[in-house]
Amino acid sequence: MKVVEIKNLTFEYPGVKAIDNVSFSVEQNDFLGIIGPNGAGKSTLFSCMLGLNNQYDGTISFFGKNIRESKKYLKDIGYVPQKPIFEKNFPATVREVVRMGLRKKFDEKRVDKVLQDVWIHELSHKRIGELSIGQQQRVFIAKALVGDPKILILDEPVTGIDIQSTELFYGILRDLNKKQNITIIWASHDLDAVNRLANKVACLDRTLFFHGVSDKFFSNEELVKKYAEASMQKHMHQHVES
Repeated sequence: MKVVEIKNLTFEYPGVKAIDNVSFSVEQNDFLGIIGPNGAGKSTLFSCMLGLNNQYDGTISFFGKNIRESKKYLKDIGYVPQKPIFEKNFPATVREVVRMGLRKKFDEKRVDKVLQDVWIHELSHKRIGELSIGQQQRVFIAKALVGDPKILILDEPVTGIDIQSTELFYGILRDLNKKQNITIIWASHDLDAVNRLANKVACLDRTLFFHGVSDKFFSNEELVKKYAEASMQKHMHQHVES
């Protein structure tokens, strides 16, 4: 069953085509790893999927419904951005931040469950600003999960997190997908992690040059080489411009 379907998606910033005629679908219970160099359009893609960028061409459908026709799909989506924005001295505790994602007020059992799912329950009384970056990201995953979403979208969520916290984070994602049957769409630069965790891969560099089973991608030396070369060229181009 397709839970997401994107057809001929194109989005342009003034003078720059960020996404060019991209089409792919996501099946229920998929773990899709979206890979691509910086500036490839991953965050723009997510902004369109979440209804934040509306000036696109093409169609985006969740659960068989075009998102231009209804925003009801958003209640079934959990989203974790790359760097959640909040003041370091923001006075809210971990539990209070997670509560912000509730659809039903005062469902403390649900809050307790997601805090335990992401291994952060023992820190529930601490202020969010007192935590490490890795702990903070687990709090924001809990906030995304507390509304009981069917799909979890994550935009490079381990940026700036140490290796130990990253591996814990990946284990949490695996359990959410395998044990709780949550469909995950995850943008990442970590090819090794994508190979280990994702059953599907989408390679994006404004256009989509691969979408399919991850084993097919990672076992094809030409495809991996093509991705690596595109990433290196984009990195060198950005370095020269800066």
